Amino acid sequence: QVQLQESGGGLVPAGASLRLSCLASGSVHPKAVGAMGWYRQAPGAQRELLATVTRAGNTNYADSVRGRFFISRDNAKNTIYLQMNNLKPEDTAVYYCRTGWTIATMTSGGTWGQGTQVTVSS
Repeated sequence: QVQLQESGGGLVPAGASLRLSCLASGSVHPKAVGAMGWYRQAPGAQRELLATVTRAGNTNYADSVRGRFFISRDNAKNTIYLQMNNLKPEDTAVYYCRTGWTIATMTSGGTWGQGTQVTVSS
């Protein structure tokens, strides 16, 4: 079974950058982490899918973060990253990573990490 651990969150001023990491550990079969992605959940809001990346490196982004956030992965390290630039107070949320065999299985029932808090001050 795959476990996910996010890191890199913190308190930053508006306009700053942060890079989040998510390490997949445990019984990590390459196909079991075929798709990985980042979500966030702000207080009182639904969890929002931000970006996805496949093992082949294909990426996709939500309109809300396209051009500011960049997802990448290092297959050798079983790690994905989320580079977040020009952060805004509305980016304040708990950020989660998720994985699954495919994008479809990830979004419908993949494994979650425990989340990392990002707080952007104005």
